[in-house]
Amino acid sequence: MMKKFNLQHEVIVVSKPELLHAINSAKTFAITIEGTIHYAPFENDALYIFQGALPPQPLGLASASAASLFERLFGSSYLVIEDAARVLIRASGAWSQIIAYNFPKADYDDTTADGIADFSDKALEEIGWHATEFGITYREMTEYLESVCEGVLLCIEIEAPYQFSGLGFLRDRGHAREVLFAWCKERIGQIMQSDSDYAIERLNDDEEEAARFFGLL
Repeated sequence: MMKKFNLQHEVIVVSKPELLHAINSAKTFAITIEGTIHYAPFENDALYIFQGALPPQPLGLASASAASLFERLFGSSYLVIEDAARVLIRASGAWSQIIAYNFPKADYDDTTADGIADFSDKALEEIGWHATEFGITYREMTEYLESVCEGVLLCIEIEAPYQFSGLGFLRDRGHAREVLFAWCKERIGQIMQSDSDYAIERLNDDEEEAARFFGLL
């Protein structure tokens, strides 16, 4: 089952000494959703809530307080609280930036009012495109994947008034392809048996192609 990482509620905990070290390095670094720090070039499979660097000051960063460094680094988009050993970060205000950091590696995009339109993985998209010929929506497919696959749904979800924006990341695309294909095949087989509009003799060319793709003809 995919983990829902709702930035509206999650607090990312970072080691204060490690974060200060990263700031003082003047290198470009990133913070993952687990609170670990990575230096550029960044890992393709990690999910980030921050990327950036703080330029060195002429008098040296050691003269600045930790609080002022964090304020300059994160700006107003992040809520930052520090104690002796940790920095606690709420990142929901930086959602637009976080989308930009992670969008290129997302398996599906649910950040717009239009909903989910495709899969970024070519093999998953081929399954999804054929399945839509039988009225199966990308929403249904992603909800199924979220229930049976490992991964992360990185999102902003607010209950009242309800708002949702998210990106989906599958841990094992090979497994996702297998289970989605099998699920769609079973669903389409049931549709063809129960819905006269999809009886074999009434299929149009695209529906027939999709049925053949799933091995149902």
